[in-house]
Amino acid sequence: MDIETNKIAGAVLSTLLVVMGLSMISGIVFTPHKPAVPGFDLPSEEPAAAGGAAAPAADEPITVRLAKADPAKGEKAVGACKACHSFDKGGPNKVGPHLYDVYARPKGSVEGFGYSAAMKGRAGEKWEAEQLDGFLKNPKAYMPGTIMAFAGLSKPDTRADVIAYLDTLSDSPKALPK
Repeated sequence: MDIETNKIAGAVLSTLLVVMGLSMISGIVFTPHKPAVPGFDLPSEEPAAAGGAAAPAADEPITVRLAKADPAKGEKAVGACKACHSFDKGGPNKVGPHLYDVYARPKGSVEGFGYSAAMKGRAGEKWEAEQLDGFLKNPKAYMPGTIMAFAGLSKPDTRADVIAYLDTLSDSPKALPK
């Protein structure tokens, strides 16, 4: 019996030695590389410049973009706007005022609509191409205090298409700047 006990003990010890050796080897081979800073970088829409933060690219002037603007594309782009605005002649005010004949119309001038104080403060100005472009890009930055919740249209060409479309919504469309 002593020999049988020694054989069993030897088998158990050698098995434990092999398992322990495999554990050490796999720990060396499959060691995770820990980052210096935990977490990961989120992808950004704008590539960073080599020297630091990227400066936002300046948009082409609105006159250049309007020269190649397509009102049909603008009509498609205003699909989301229809939830809050009417585009029909004599259309009702919704959450926002109707936008028929908005191009060159004085700001804050639709009868029966409750404008924000920021919009009422600009009542003497008109909605020309540059003003519409700035407002459509980022309403809250263009007019701090506006109650318009829309984030804006980031693509300059899309804004030009929308402005060209808005100009067609009139009995007598105005001439767009050249």
